[in-house]
Amino acid sequence: MSPASQAGDARGPLHLLDRLSFYVNEGLAWAAAFILAAMMLFAVADMVLRGFGITVAGSYEVVGWLSAAAMALALGTVQRHRGHVAMELMVVKLGHRSRAVVEALMALMSLLLFVAVAWYVARYGRVLHETGSLSETLRVIVHPWVYLVAVGCAGLALALLLDFLRAAGHLLVLRRHT
Repeated sequence: MSPASQAGDARGPLHLLDRLSFYVNEGLAWAAAFILAAMMLFAVADMVLRGFGITVAGSYEVVGWLSAAAMALALGTVQRHRGHVAMELMVVKLGHRSRAVVEALMALMSLLLFVAVAWYVARYGRVLHETGSLSETLRVIVHPWVYLVAVGCAGLALALLLDFLRAAGHLLVLRRHT
């Protein structure tokens, strides 16, 4: 059985990884949507209250935390749906094999980058947790927000792992046919 047909096999490891990535990143996207809605409601409430002369202390902090969490949690789904901007000016002029090599290398470099980002952001969250770091205005703990960003980066790394494995598989298929 060829790698290409095995990749499409419902029992293959690539299919299982794809399903895992789908469910993890869709769950994170739903959490991001909920957080984005909460941010919108909070911002609108803050504006309405300011119209009545009531200010909400720390509104800038809260909106910043919510926007960072929403953005980070949506990263994996954006990657899965190719919703990002891709610069293909040079790549489109390459042959199939060269393009496959570039795609595999870019997927691998992106994967390594976001595994490192997830790791270091989680480590930073642990430092904030252990030191009891508090926000400037509201004086509340901030490490849960940092952990959410790390989780979002891990979801992206999972989607990038799948992209790398697909690109490497495609490269192997091209290599066998030449």
